[in-house]
Amino acid sequence: MTDGILLHVEGGLARVTFDRPASLNAMDFPMARRWRDVAHEVTSDSSVGAVILDANGPAFCAGGDVVAMSTSGSTGAEVTETARAIHDGIRTFAEAPLPMVAAVQGAVAGGGLGLMLTADYVVASENARFVSRYADIGLTPDLGVSTLLPAAIGQRRALQLLLQDRMLSAAEARDWGLVAEVVASAELSARVDEIARFWLDGATAAFGQATRLVRVGAGRAFAENLDDEAATIGAAFDTPEARARVQAFAAASAKGPRS
Repeated sequence: MTDGILLHVEGGLARVTFDRPASLNAMDFPMARRWRDVAHEVTSDSSVGAVILDANGPAFCAGGDVVAMSTSGSTGAEVTETARAIHDGIRTFAEAPLPMVAAVQGAVAGGGLGLMLTADYVVASENARFVSRYADIGLTPDLGVSTLLPAAIGQRRALQLLLQDRMLSAAEARDWGLVAEVVASAELSARVDEIARFWLDGATAAFGQATRLVRVGAGRAFAENLDDEAATIGAAFDTPEARARVQAFAAASAKGPRS
């Protein structure tokens, strides 16, 4: 039983796949708990060096499963508990020293925006569309949207999405800084694989620490961030991989520019 999320780990790469295509990968209560558990499983696995977040079906994620909320007799307390489980997973992924790339197609709505922005790098297919829709159903932002969305595109633009029934095309999302790249639908999977492989073939640990420093640093004092940077770069410098790369860089620099 997958509870709506598949996990496959191989060769240092963890692939986390939303798998409720009939519901546009909207998160119901079991899927929320599964997301939290997968986040802890992936980030505690020392063999994992990079993560791909993708989805089966025509849509990436339609946010929370409003139909399940309305038909299950759920209370506000149960919705809060479910949101907190998803938030646990988002925070666990976002603060871990693991770079994550998201492959996004079709609809990305409501909390799907926050789940997408859990990733450090987002690649969208040309058919992707982005919309809030919270206020349309009388609900407020969750799944990190009130923090991750303005961090990605700025407060004013975030409010445009949250306060208007505006839908962004893939090209508009790229122009706004919501996604990093837009590719043809047929190229989406190959492109995110290429990005993850670049991380795994390179200085994997350094990429991971870069994501952690940026993510965690957004909520801390500047002096604390500087202390963390100093400690992190010192620890990296003492690793065999970094020493070899630094020496190779120094040797190449000593030869001077090529004619």
